[in-house]
Amino acid sequence: MLLAVFLFWVKMYVVYKFIFAIAAENTVQELILLFSSLSSLLFIFGIALFTKGKMYTHTVLCSAVSLTILLCSNIMFYGFFDDYLTVPVLLQTSNFSDLGSSIRELLSYRTGLLFMDIIVLWYVARKWPQIIPKDKLSIKSRSVYFVGLITLFIVHLSFAEKERPQLLTRSFDRKILVKNIGLFNYHVYDVILQSKSSAQRALADSDKLIEVENFVGGKRKPKHDLFGIAKGKNVIIISMESLQQFVINNTVNGQVITPFLNELIQKSYYFNEFYHQTGQGKTSDAEFIIDNSLYPLDRGAVFFTHAGNQYVATPAILRHYGYYSAVFHANNKSFWNRNLMYPALGYHRYFHGQHFAANATNSVGWGLKDREMFEQSIQQLKSLPRPFYVKYITLTNHFPFRLGVKDQIIPPYDSTSSTLNRYFSTVRYSDEAVRYFFTRLQEEGLYEDTIFVLYGDHYGISENHNKALAQYLGKGEFTPADVVLLQKVPLIIHIPGQKAKVMSQVGGQIDVKPTLLHLLGVERERDIHFGEDFFSPLKEQFTVFRDGSFVTEHYIYTRGVCYNRNGEVLDVTHCLPYIKKARLELRYSDKLIYGDLLRFLNNR
Repeated sequence: MLLAVFLFWVKMYVVYKFIFAIAAENTVQELILLFSSLSSLLFIFGIALFTKGKMYTHTVLCSAVSLTILLCSNIMFYGFFDDYLTVPVLLQTSNFSDLGSSIRELLSYRTGLLFMDIIVLWYVARKWPQIIPKDKLSIKSRSVYFVGLITLFIVHLSFAEKERPQLLTRSFDRKILVKNIGLFNYHVYDVILQSKSSAQRALADSDKLIEVENFVGGKRKPKHDLFGIAKGKNVIIISMESLQQFVINNTVNGQVITPFLNELIQKSYYFNEFYHQTGQGKTSDAEFIIDNSLYPLDRGAVFFTHAGNQYVATPAILRHYGYYSAVFHANNKSFWNRNLMYPALGYHRYFHGQHFAANATNSVGWGLKDREMFEQSIQQLKSLPRPFYVKYITLTNHFPFRLGVKDQIIPPYDSTSSTLNRYFSTVRYSDEAVRYFFTRLQEEGLYEDTIFVLYGDHYGISENHNKALAQYLGKGEFTPADVVLLQKVPLIIHIPGQKAKVMSQVGGQIDVKPTLLHLLGVERERDIHFGEDFFSPLKEQFTVFRDGSFVTEHYIYTRGVCYNRNGEVLDVTHCLPYIKKARLELRYSDKLIYGDLLRFLNNR
């Protein structure tokens, strides 16, 4: 048993350092990281002390296998999402069948190496059976063992809390938690948080809603010159899968990456300080933020955990103005629980995978290619009642970014990251697919009377590929401030006939709902949102990320450090007013969702 603990302890430290790339700033932090997993491993493997003989061996080996599978799951999840698993994510079992290509991309020989300690344990048990205890350990010995490991955990937690104050209240920052209390202790803590969040709805009342309303009341801004400029027009929103801003107006291998989007920007409102704010829900989080102007949850995806809540989403609001709403997405209807969540948001219709003709020729990776989706949707789009509010969700530019040679308009990039190399080709393909869609809309007479909103849903290139991305962007090495700025995604609002303008206000996906409603001339008194109208001259230059990081006109705050916009470290006092505001926004938004507080809005 102690051999199992030692081998797994070494394995965890290697994974922390070389796969999760957890860095320590000093010797104390290094020791905290080193010992972070020991108490949990002693506890889990210590269950074997209640057994003897073959059962003892089976308990040790089963513990090692189970923990390794959990570790591998976290490694694969981290490989793309740069995050750790949570209970809500594990409950999203309906998504697993669609993750095949992404999982295969992340599997490698290193995955097999993670099971080497189990082979060693099995060999030792077979080679030297005499070391297997014939009798159970005495109650006194077991008591000493478990009291010792509890003492070890308390001492370790005390040092971690001293090094990182308010450690256990920072549940939104999973990287800090794993670094300080270890992966398996974090999972136990996550189960506790899940139980706590489940109780919040039962205990919620309308008084908590009033508290949130008072906080967001100041976000309502007066009308401006563009108020109602798109009144009565159709709305088409295009969620651009994994599209980051660094590809806009840029080239690779001497070829333009996004020629159509570049052209569209020249006759649209283009927001060059626009950030995605997604959490573990990724694309579904982006949809949630765009439609509700609420923050995603710190754990899991709202689409899964709270599809039964009541919301005041854009499609539900526009129903009162005669709009028909629909979503086009050529994926499994239950992926991200969309078939249940869309009705909760007020959508009339969902055109999903069963409404499209997909086959091996017109599909790649996660499903139907973008151009095929646009082409097959035209007749259905034309048949919708007008005005309509329609959302398209593209798919081709999805990790692992694989595309057949005949669809590669530009060849792959050449760097140390095969993921980044393929990314440019799929971005270029999606750009051309959107060009085709706009052309078809003009031919079908749907273009002139429509307002278009195109946005990047989340990052495409995770921090695991920062070295290659830095090479492409001509930078030596990314600082934490650079990583925050890389979360910029495009936002293009195109109103046919309107002049182009580059908008440099700092904002995020949370600002899209109030911005769009103002352009449509919609005023809502009974609504709660955390975003602000981009076109208001009074808009605050501020956007918050799910992990508590934020960007303002002058500052960047991330991982407990305050930077100026040039990436220079500042005294944290410069960021303190915004730190408080960011935490309040996230806390109040969480209260709305966990407590389902919007159900009280229509009862007053």
